[in-house]
Amino acid sequence: MATVIKRCSWGTKNLHMLKYHDEEWGVHITDDQKLFEFLILEGAQAGLSWLTILKRREGYRKAFANFNVAKVAKFSKKKIEKLLQNPRIIRNKLKVHSAIHNAKLFIKVQKEFGSFYTYSMQFVGSKPKINKRKKMGDCPATTKESDSFSQNLKKRGFKFVGSTIIYAHMQACGMVNDHLTSCFRYRKINNLSSNV
Repeated sequence: MATVIKRCSWGTKNLHMLKYHDEEWGVHITDDQKLFEFLILEGAQAGLSWLTILKRREGYRKAFANFNVAKVAKFSKKKIEKLLQNPRIIRNKLKVHSAIHNAKLFIKVQKEFGSFYTYSMQFVGSKPKINKRKKMGDCPATTKESDSFSQNLKKRGFKFVGSTIIYAHMQACGMVNDHLTSCFRYRKINNLSSNV
């Protein structure tokens, strides 16, 4: 008899979400390029579904120089106009402009703290926060940590970094483990996080 693998219910909706849930969501990220990617993607998601963004992820990689922050920070007006015509990304003027704006600020944070990773981890006490969510309803949209992180980013001038967006970023990047305790990924993520 086949073993039934238990997952967070949102991760069973379709193949895109399943792959993302099983391989990426909640894995602790230390690489600044990857953190920049998620910051752009989470900002792009505002008002949309994560699935909409996942389906365009390859388009974003190509359009945003594989999320090379130094290159994105130097995007010209001409390049921005091209982005706004690109059907493979979300062609929202404010979101596209904010991605380039945030890239410049991301570099400033890197210079100040040595890495964006070091800066962001201070909001969870320098190590991933292990939660014990029993059901999807236990998962908040924001926390005091995401409020604090969001406020600090806003103070530095970042855009599309409200507390809800930042908490989604924290979940995605493994700053917190919000897999349900019944999910097969919960223990795996905890094991990976214990080595941080």
